[in-house]
Amino acid sequence: MRAARVTRTDGPQSVEVGEVADATAGPGEVLIEVKAAGVNFPDLLLTQDKYQYKPELPFTLGGELAGVVREAPADSEFTAGDRVAASTSTGAFAELATAKIGSVFPLPDAVGFAAGACLPMNYLTMTFALITRGGLQEGETVLVQGAAGGIGTSTIQLAKALGARVISVVSSQEKADFVKSIGSDEAVLVDGFKDAVKELGGADLVVDPVGGDRFTDSLRCLNPLGRLLVIGFTAGDIPTVKVNRLLLNNIDVRGVGWGAYAMPREGYTRREWDTLVPFLESGVVDPPIGGTFPLDKVGEAVERLGERGVLGKFVIEP
Repeated sequence: MRAARVTRTDGPQSVEVGEVADATAGPGEVLIEVKAAGVNFPDLLLTQDKYQYKPELPFTLGGELAGVVREAPADSEFTAGDRVAASTSTGAFAELATAKIGSVFPLPDAVGFAAGACLPMNYLTMTFALITRGGLQEGETVLVQGAAGGIGTSTIQLAKALGARVISVVSSQEKADFVKSIGSDEAVLVDGFKDAVKELGGADLVVDPVGGDRFTDSLRCLNPLGRLLVIGFTAGDIPTVKVNRLLLNNIDVRGVGWGAYAMPREGYTRREWDTLVPFLESGVVDPPIGGTFPLDKVGEAVERLGERGVLGKFVIEP
């Protein structure tokens, strides 16, 4: 089979695409013919040896996919020919991939493979973030940093599905128009966003996958009893918080580590998927795809993700 391999960690330009031995399923695993795979920020970090998970070199890149089951354990719910999505950590940027049974999900007929490949990492992270960690209530206002990217767009769609008002923070008018087209009620530019958000009534929940120098002003946007969800640090810098600010304003900062929480809890990711399915079937969740790339262009897709110009999600189609 063909696969996109990381053989050295000096960036996405070093990803090599070529023939490798076919993937084979071990005990408790499903073998999947990959039809599409999502590109995520951890893929960029993995090519740079900057991610907390450090697989042994060489390895096949890619952490989520959609495709068709080739083989599955007899005691699983899956059989050959089933349409599925899956979370894999690595291995998805290939013609064949394996995934643990608990990380494989039935893909509704109404959802295409490209859209299905955008779901496991971003949308399951954000159902956990908004509901379990954020305690989002209908009628609350959600402020989304990095709103035009994969985490941002999934937040917008899920928050709207849960009855929230959404304000998006973006870096250009093009991105502002884009996020409004997928459901954001308001969009403000990153320069001066704090004052703009306060004029709009502030936020009850902030979703922050960016970090860096936006963090303190995000805290200042929170209404009393507001919560800021730490999702990641695409800006590169990990911010700090003066806890007296939390005390004086009755606000919270909450970490969102979906994988760390979900993986040890058998059946948890499937329950999260089942929460998501009605939104997929109704069409309120429909991942926006910013571009599709063949397997030979994995390095280019990952590199462009690092330039932070993506509208929605990039997808690899082997």
